[in-house]
Amino acid sequence: MMMMRNSSPARLLSLALRRVAVPALLLGAGMLGFSAAGNDDKLFEVSKNLEIFSSIYQRLNSNYVDEPRPAELMKTGIDAMLRSLDPYTVYYSEEDIEDYRYQSTGQYGGIGATIRKMQGKNVVTEVYEGFAAMKAGLKPGDVITEINGLSTTGPNGEEVMKQLRGVPNTSISLKVKRPGSTAPLDFTFTREEIKPKTVAYTTVLANNTGYIKLNEFGETAASEVREALLDLKQKNITSLVLDLRGNPGGLVSQAVAIVNLFVDKGNLVLKMRGRIAEQDQTYRTELTPVDTQIPLAVLTDGGSASASEIVAGALQDLDRAVIVGQRSYGKGLVQNTVPVAYGAYFKLTIAKYYTPSGRCVQALDYSQRNADGTVVRVPDSLITEFKTRNGRTVWDGLGVIPDTEVPARKYSVLTDTLLAKGLIFDYATEYAMAHPTLEGDNTFRLSADEYNRFVDWVKKREYTYLIPEEKNLELFRKNAEKSGHFSDMNTEYQALKSKINESKKNDFEEFRTEITVLLEAEISSRYLYEKGRISSSLKDDPDLNKAVQILADKKAYTDILTVVKKLPKPQQRNDMEKKED
Repeated sequence: MMMMRNSSPARLLSLALRRVAVPALLLGAGMLGFSAAGNDDKLFEVSKNLEIFSSIYQRLNSNYVDEPRPAELMKTGIDAMLRSLDPYTVYYSEEDIEDYRYQSTGQYGGIGATIRKMQGKNVVTEVYEGFAAMKAGLKPGDVITEINGLSTTGPNGEEVMKQLRGVPNTSISLKVKRPGSTAPLDFTFTREEIKPKTVAYTTVLANNTGYIKLNEFGETAASEVREALLDLKQKNITSLVLDLRGNPGGLVSQAVAIVNLFVDKGNLVLKMRGRIAEQDQTYRTELTPVDTQIPLAVLTDGGSASASEIVAGALQDLDRAVIVGQRSYGKGLVQNTVPVAYGAYFKLTIAKYYTPSGRCVQALDYSQRNADGTVVRVPDSLITEFKTRNGRTVWDGLGVIPDTEVPARKYSVLTDTLLAKGLIFDYATEYAMAHPTLEGDNTFRLSADEYNRFVDWVKKREYTYLIPEEKNLELFRKNAEKSGHFSDMNTEYQALKSKINESKKNDFEEFRTEITVLLEAEISSRYLYEKGRISSSLKDDPDLNKAVQILADKKAYTDILTVVKKLPKPQQRNDMEKKED
């Protein structure tokens, strides 16, 4: 019994760490970048803290009042340690292997559906064309109540998604509540390899302008963009829009290959520089391009990150494309994923990347933290000017700033409320149930009568929203009550409140256009899947309209890429969105 106690996992870990800590670190000293003079101090610090950690871990497993789960305890410790660095340095345990595959390749084993928590229910929000969920008849709006006989009441949408993923050719059963049906539906799926297309949509727009929507930089991104470009050229396009909005990035190799489609061999695309010189790399175009002359516009927004910024930044620095839209996210960090042990993987940030002009687009400095733990942005005083090939000014530390900025679309409070409450989604579900097939030419247009039916439908649902004027009026009331003057102003207050309420009655008419576009996109997706959603949303797209306008004006396009202007130094944004790649 004594031998068994001494051979417990915690005890073995403690002994192993004590025995190998110093030799292992010496073996990796060069790799870790320790200087010869500082080796002893650094190795002692590492060894000391490993021993402390081992001792605490051992005592928790041996003596804690409740029985701990060693694997969960260790993963919690690892995750907390990595969170102190940056959001892209991540540990994937063996159980998280499907998440790792999805993050690294865009592929996973599953059924081909997206789940989101809505009003406390796990709702199918997207079904991917051609995969198991679609083939079996699962539909957006379906509520998943059980997975393999277990209730989904507790888990959130992300946890349910993890349960749906798994090794291809394994079985999974779902119990589903479909809106409008009284009896639950039972589905049994065989998980399959889900390989979503990275090029989500292509078309020919006005003025013979080709359009390619790229969702991510997975393993087939460059080949898919190449194929789409060649197909569009067969349709005699005279210009091209590459849409990278909302694209969180992916593989560096695919970003380089996509740049190579539009520029000659031998051009610098990016340099990677890290703490360890051996990991520094330079990437140049190596293949024969498809088209180096076609006028090109790239669309970006705050969701364009990482590999998207490599493509946009390189094409901007080489004066090969006009960047249109909003400032990109600002992720100039590169990760490498390595196997560790027992089927686990470790993705860690190893370098920053620099575009051809020499700038790094990284906007957050994860080595610096504010007192409350939030990350420090690169200060405006350190924002540095760089030059494109033609001598135009670009800046580091700010993401990719478009050559032509278009204000980000902001919806009305009413529209935001309809989206947040899921009312547009729910109406699309009911519409699709009432209209099993899409009539006409594979396009959906919301008639005036149908919009009015939607308004009447919404008004029977529970929803409230406060416009800024109401919030200001409520603040005025509270302050007046505190000062004791409200009774003298109550009549005027009630009159203003009444006018605001009367004005809000016109909101559905005032914001008809933006609500209609969202309704059409949601309803289109029920029949034509992702392609239908994208196609519908392009009908009223300020970024795209501006890009097409520039491409149609040869002088305007040329001037943007060649005219050197004195530009004021930009500043960091106030709204750094949280985006992980």
